[in-house]
Amino acid sequence: MKKNLLTTIDLFAGIGGIRKGFEDAGFSTLFANDFDGYCKYTYDLNFDKPYLFIEDLRKLKDSDLPDKFGALLGGFPCQPFSIAGYRKGFDDKNRGNLFWDIVNILKKKKPSLVFLENVKNLYSHDSGNTYKVIEESLNSLGYKIKTKILNTMEYGNVPQNRERVYIVGFLSQKAFEVFEFPDKIKLTKKITDILEKKVPEKYYYDGKPLYKKLCGTVKSPDTVYQWRRTYVRENKKGVCPTLTANMGMGGHNVPIIKDHGGIRKLTPLECARLQGYEDIKLPANLPDSVLYKQFGNSVSVPVIYRIALNIKKALEA
Repeated sequence: MKKNLLTTIDLFAGIGGIRKGFEDAGFSTLFANDFDGYCKYTYDLNFDKPYLFIEDLRKLKDSDLPDKFGALLGGFPCQPFSIAGYRKGFDDKNRGNLFWDIVNILKKKKPSLVFLENVKNLYSHDSGNTYKVIEESLNSLGYKIKTKILNTMEYGNVPQNRERVYIVGFLSQKAFEVFEFPDKIKLTKKITDILEKKVPEKYYYDGKPLYKKLCGTVKSPDTVYQWRRTYVRENKKGVCPTLTANMGMGGHNVPIIKDHGGIRKLTPLECARLQGYEDIKLPANLPDSVLYKQFGNSVSVPVIYRIALNIKKALEA
């Protein structure tokens, strides 16, 4: 197999979840880009070169990108299509239109593979028209597309209820025919498996104003809860609800548990583990609110890894 087939560029890279999944599967990264400067601290701490190149994608020059690479990877902005956002889609002039920048790069560089990740609602947004535009645009460039919605707790053996849509496109008809999304696997990991043994006091609510509103409901050590501004939501599936980008912002949506020390929110490291980061290093100079946002914005690494393995097999065909 040609060596450059397994080389990638990592766009909308965040803290590198898609890169990690693909590199664990045998791919190598030639270029990585995001516009969020805070992500660079976490990204560069956990990866060797290439380090994260901070720039608005719309301002990237052709010379910034490698001449040849096998795959374009991109978890492009999901807020325009998300339930949590305003669901503007392509009408969002700042983020929704970034898909067309992906299309422009594909036109110029013609990599063998395109891999995109987004929120589940991308598939149904605007009565399916948004996805139809994406599919037709990629088809027009010669990419044969397979798309599937996968839940982290069903495909990644990670106890988080997180549904995401994954789009895989091949220039090769043979690779397209061979590729299949991974099968479901049994969830064996529990919330208690990802918890830190020693947690700083600052994460506990005991003695704080919110404690009185939590203590009547947060009772089970095997359950994850959320404070929803005015009430407590209990997750009845025995897993963590979807981690979101607004975790830590004013206390909304932060997963809450009860352990031997009392009622507390999950730590940033525990949120990282709920995305499948087993050995991640956390920058000491970033506040928790930024780390929560980074992990809420990230991807579930084990799911990416399993998809990437199947992509590699298809390319080898």
